[in-house]
Amino acid sequence: MTQDIPPPAPTAAQHALLGGRTALVTGAARRIGAAVVRALHGAGANVVLHYRSSADDAAALAQELNALRPNSVRLADCDLLELAQLPTLVEAAADAFGGLDILVNNASTFYPTPLGDITPIDWDDLIGTNLRAPLFLAQAAAPLLHEARGLIVNLADIHGLKPLRRYPVYSIAKAGLIMLTKSLARELGPHVRVNAVAPGPIMWPEDGLDSALQEKIIRRTALKRTGAAEDVARACLFFAAEAPYVTGQILAVDGGRSIGW
Repeated sequence: MTQDIPPPAPTAAQHALLGGRTALVTGAARRIGAAVVRALHGAGANVVLHYRSSADDAAALAQELNALRPNSVRLADCDLLELAQLPTLVEAAADAFGGLDILVNNASTFYPTPLGDITPIDWDDLIGTNLRAPLFLAQAAAPLLHEARGLIVNLADIHGLKPLRRYPVYSIAKAGLIMLTKSLARELGPHVRVNAVAPGPIMWPEDGLDSALQEKIIRRTALKRTGAAEDVARACLFFAAEAPYVTGQILAVDGGRSIGW
């Protein structure tokens, strides 16, 4: 699968889609987050690139994009589990370019929690990164997004709709994020749009996945192949730039996996 490969240079028309707008993307240094950053930046947005532990990757991505358009990407280090830091992260993003138009809640943790082995630490970590942080970031960003008539894009998962075996806590967190998306769309309308992208088999976990299980997943996907991070990024760009009358929606980017369980 394609991973963190820069897309072709945008045309002038594409570059104008988000010109002058500012996006904060969490978990943005690598994988899907990096692809989302490249897509928004390629459409003209200034981007605040959040990271926690991937400092080198974040710096390399910022250097790459700032070389294309000087002073268009800033870095922001924050532990999203520390709720007291979240308003500061939002303020720093707004200060970087004079406002905030787009919040992309991409940061996530993902690992198995078989029933019988679940610990409070697992719960706090998986719920914290996948659900609690997006809620409190949205709350902190709401006044700025209201002023900008902006939007929130949450990165959910098709397993927030149907649970993934051996991953109950992660599935619960993503299910909550889907409901949070719909709830925020009601709470923040009419000035702020809120949508979610729900990826399917896009990128295998970094710690590996049994090849037989990979083949089983692909067989159950209508398109019979995996997707790329750029597929998710294009969906985020659609919500950000080309869907002014769409809110409260969950877009599955899964090659048809969710219709072939």
